[in-house]
Amino acid sequence: MLAAITTGTVVLIGILIFAFIVFITTIRIVPQKRAYIIERVGKYHKTLDAGFHILAPLVDKVSYRHTLKEQAVDVPPQQCITKDNIAVEVDGILYMQVVDPKRASYGIDNYRFAATQLAQTTMRSVMGKLDLDKTFEERENINSVIVEAVDKASDPWGVKVTRYEVKNILPPQSIKDAMEKQMRAEREKRATIAESEGDRQAKINRAEGDRQEMIARSEGEKQKRINEAEGRAVEIQRVAEATAEGIRKIASAINEKGGSDAVNLRIAEQYLDEFGKLAQANNTMIIPSNLADIAGVIKTASSVLKAKTPA
Repeated sequence: MLAAITTGTVVLIGILIFAFIVFITTIRIVPQKRAYIIERVGKYHKTLDAGFHILAPLVDKVSYRHTLKEQAVDVPPQQCITKDNIAVEVDGILYMQVVDPKRASYGIDNYRFAATQLAQTTMRSVMGKLDLDKTFEERENINSVIVEAVDKASDPWGVKVTRYEVKNILPPQSIKDAMEKQMRAEREKRATIAESEGDRQAKINRAEGDRQEMIARSEGEKQKRINEAEGRAVEIQRVAEATAEGIRKIASAINEKGGSDAVNLRIAEQYLDEFGKLAQANNTMIIPSNLADIAGVIKTASSVLKAKTPA
């Protein structure tokens, strides 16, 4: 009896353990930004989003696991022939995101590999339409063309291509050397142009400085002459005023008592003085016939003064 109870207990414990194990295996916890594809008896049943889920024992199975995050897929380097028949090595990075886990599971076997291959073929096609020099300038255009082509092809796969970035465009070493020489020549050309422009500007600045200096000097000379002219005018005016004042005083003195006699005496003195100088300055001279008639000369001068003197 004890043996039968013991055997039944063991069987029950075994059944419980098996049930627990089966229950544990049916529990699925899906992480955030992940999706699980569930097949029931080999056929698609449902898609599990993030959270806690319980599957049907023995019939449900997780067949595919997908990340819903944006993925960066490295596109291996490849040889491309440009429009001008130059072989260049090009690589890049493709960014994509699974938007429909079901189609990503059953639409294609390996969407990452397929997208990479499609990006490479599109890259070869685009590079074949461009010259080598243009490939370095048209990176943005190349990226947009590849994104458009791969995104259109990957739509049935449930995958969205967000962007593509060209990493490197590597021409052959001989082309690199030629490009380096070209860039060096271009830099030297720009340096020569910059130097000539600087020399030209320096000459312009010097000429402008000389012009300003000449203008300033001429303005100074003009002001100097104006000042001198004004000074001479003031001097002439002062002399004229002094002369006029002297004449007025002489006229006033003549009208006073004894003024006429003083004038006659002064005239006689000046006459004799000038006649004496004439005799000293010349060896030959002409003697006026009335030389001794000094009184007549004084009388004539006096009559002139009386005629000019106001009454």
